[in-house]
Amino acid sequence: MPSDPAPRPKSTTPEILTGSGAILRSLEKLGVKDVFGLPGGAIMPFYDELMASTAIRHILVRHEQGAGHAAEGYASSSGKLGVCIATSGPGATNLVTAIADAHMDSVPLLAITGQVFSTSMGTDAFQEVDISGITMPITKHSFLVTKAEDIPATLAAAYHIATTGRPGPVLVDVTKDCQQGSAPFIWPPKVDLPGYRPVTKANGKQVQAAAQLLAEAERPVFYVGGGVIRAGASAELLELATLVGAPIVTTLMARGAFPDSNDLNLGMPGMHGTVPAVLAFQESDLLIALGSRFDDRVTGKASEFAPLAKVVHVDIDPAEIGKIRAAEVPIVGDAKDVIVDLIAAYTDVIKTTKPDYSDWWERLNYLRNQFPIGFAEPDDGLLSPQYVIKRIGEITGPEGIFAAGVGQHQMWAAQFIKYERPNAWLNSGGAGTMGYGLPAAMGAKVANPDRDVWAIDGDGCFQMTNQELATCTINKIPIKVAIINNSSLGMVRQWQTLFYDGRHSFTDLNTGHDTEMIPDFVKLGEAYGCLAIRVTKKEDIDPAIKLALETNDRPVVIDFVVSRDSMVWPMVPQGVGNSNVQYARDHAPEWEEE
Repeated sequence: MPSDPAPRPKSTTPEILTGSGAILRSLEKLGVKDVFGLPGGAIMPFYDELMASTAIRHILVRHEQGAGHAAEGYASSSGKLGVCIATSGPGATNLVTAIADAHMDSVPLLAITGQVFSTSMGTDAFQEVDISGITMPITKHSFLVTKAEDIPATLAAAYHIATTGRPGPVLVDVTKDCQQGSAPFIWPPKVDLPGYRPVTKANGKQVQAAAQLLAEAERPVFYVGGGVIRAGASAELLELATLVGAPIVTTLMARGAFPDSNDLNLGMPGMHGTVPAVLAFQESDLLIALGSRFDDRVTGKASEFAPLAKVVHVDIDPAEIGKIRAAEVPIVGDAKDVIVDLIAAYTDVIKTTKPDYSDWWERLNYLRNQFPIGFAEPDDGLLSPQYVIKRIGEITGPEGIFAAGVGQHQMWAAQFIKYERPNAWLNSGGAGTMGYGLPAAMGAKVANPDRDVWAIDGDGCFQMTNQELATCTINKIPIKVAIINNSSLGMVRQWQTLFYDGRHSFTDLNTGHDTEMIPDFVKLGEAYGCLAIRVTKKEDIDPAIKLALETNDRPVVIDFVVSRDSMVWPMVPQGVGNSNVQYARDHAPEWEEE
């Protein structure tokens, strides 16, 4: 018997792939498992390749905006890159809202769009839009690719840019002739990004200075933003906070970064924050801002924000430091790395100087006792929206994921659901995008199939993207949708009540308080293949929530008919300082505390 021949050496000749094949192979090499998209003429060559893929699951959405928000929900709930795909022209422009949203909230997002033939660009060809130009202000970077050989390096660079430093969206626009052309596929490609060098390791002297200020402060507050969640720094934050013993406030984007059950947590600051959190800022002598950007919804009138406080500002994006508030100690670096260094530095400092915060906590606990979060029961016989949302959180538990639309229901979900872990709370913070909730929940469920995922939506938000219920039903994505139906654009109506003498101009939606509901959300849900029910009585709230949690063979839609006169309190009116926070007890004598 002849001996086995020696194994042949592997060929070093690169495989020749079409541009479309190179896109698909690059995504596979980058570890992408799920994408959300909608095909069209300019992206059709790539979809022809994608059809045969066994490594990547494609979710066919009903609107490109839904693809973008689903990719955001996927990324925000998992920490992975979210990917959305669209064709040229209106397909690409339909992604713009989600791209802007991801930019504002630092979500790692890759948007791939088709473009007309490179030879037709600039001629106003059918469905030609300069999407790379349009998105330049709302992306970390936007690429236009016209040659097949450039695809591997471009997608590798896009992945790197989107997921490192301050995360954010990157757009890759690929011409149709590039997709149809062929070139050697070389991986890993050489990624050369001159000028892109995110700083993650902070200056040691600055960290030491921050530790010294913290040890000397009498009324410090940790001002925690969404950057702590994006950095995966929640465990380190808990260690630091436990060591120091100072109060924590978590912004709207940081809910869950620090457990609500921890006594150090004062809650959410800002326009609809808790009174203790808002006034803690105003009375503090030191703010340690971690991954937060001094947004106007937190600061109120910036010139009157935290007037007594020195500022230590930690952020991975140097552009944020000093943009709104000057910092005595600016620290550029990754929140996780900086917190680890700060723990070590502070531990060393307090060997000789141990701060005493007992007077500070006496004041803060007084505020907590005097001004607890609560709500007034409606006097119109309709459901309390706060109670509905509170029960959703309690019955589902801390392992659930809660994605909200934008408006009153968003604020109530931030206030009345207790968050014990990061990535459990998804919302559109910076852009305030109505329609975000349902597709974001869909994306979160794809990324976290074993978790219960709720979309807490208003009747206005729900009508902007509810077509994605079809996507959920067909693709067996059993999300739960709670429509907090007050038959109006609730937050706009609240402002009209408070600041426009009750002139409710064009805010009535006729979805739940009238004899003819347009649309009837139960019929609409059933038309999309969902289990759909309406709840109008308090005693039916818990059974409906439990039924939704027990139903996992299809999406569930619950139409909770709530009072349109319920308002979000506390509130700092726009344009005034946080010291002017208005507490709801002044407006609702029959106050029900949690």
